[in-house]
Amino acid sequence: MRITVNSHSNYVYLGKADSHAEISADKPSIFFIHGAQLDHSCWALQSRWFAHHGFNTFAPDLPGHGLSEGDPLSSVNELAGWVCDLLDALQLGEVYLVGHSMGSLIALEIALKFRARVKKLILIATSAPMPVSEVLLDAAKNEQGKAVSMVNNFSHSSQAQMGRNSVPGMWMLGANQRLMERQKEGVFFTDLTACNNYSIDAALLKELKLATLIVCGDEDKMISAKSSRKLAEQINDSQLKVLKGAGHALMAEAPDEVLACLIEFTN
Repeated sequence: MRITVNSHSNYVYLGKADSHAEISADKPSIFFIHGAQLDHSCWALQSRWFAHHGFNTFAPDLPGHGLSEGDPLSSVNELAGWVCDLLDALQLGEVYLVGHSMGSLIALEIALKFRARVKKLILIATSAPMPVSEVLLDAAKNEQGKAVSMVNNFSHSSQAQMGRNSVPGMWMLGANQRLMERQKEGVFFTDLTACNNYSIDAALLKELKLATLIVCGDEDKMISAKSSRKLAEQINDSQLKVLKGAGHALMAEAPDEVLACLIEFTN
């Protein structure tokens, strides 16, 4: 579906064809936020399952990403505000909020600043803060193709480098690289800068009282499982799931395992 937020038309995937999606106040709502240089399609399996199992399901393209208009927003705070504006436009109250990588920072910021909007919080491949190397930032600014290749390789486990796609004949790294390459020029640098500049308010984090699930891969070379574990230890009501043999691109590398974690946590 398309919906206007802050004078720009934005795309929101509902987990099924618009003509078959029925948004109802009687159903729980789940909201997926993608990471840097990605769009709604990274949630293909997870969003479809929830849409077909009694949930209002929303997976937007962030501003300037995918099919959404406008420029990419330059900070996690701005992105969190935009998501809240979108929730208002959709007339949604409390939602299950799911974020991957940069999306996890956006979800965390919403939980910290707008606690009433979040029923439960799911953070995938996350850490806070989320520093980005100068080499990668420079590549994203001046040689976006190089940056895409770097991150694509870093995002996948050793097994994924050999294939591992659940769809016969599909190369996991190739599919992810094409997804990243179709984003607009300049988006990657803006996204990575937003991640790098985000600072966590430790006092707010300590006071957060919200059921939280953190999911990470033990072969994540972008954000280590150790960093995810550290964040989990800082959130009072949290649990950590470490998926063996998975890297940063968890929804593609371990789609069924990620989905199982989400189903268990939202029940």
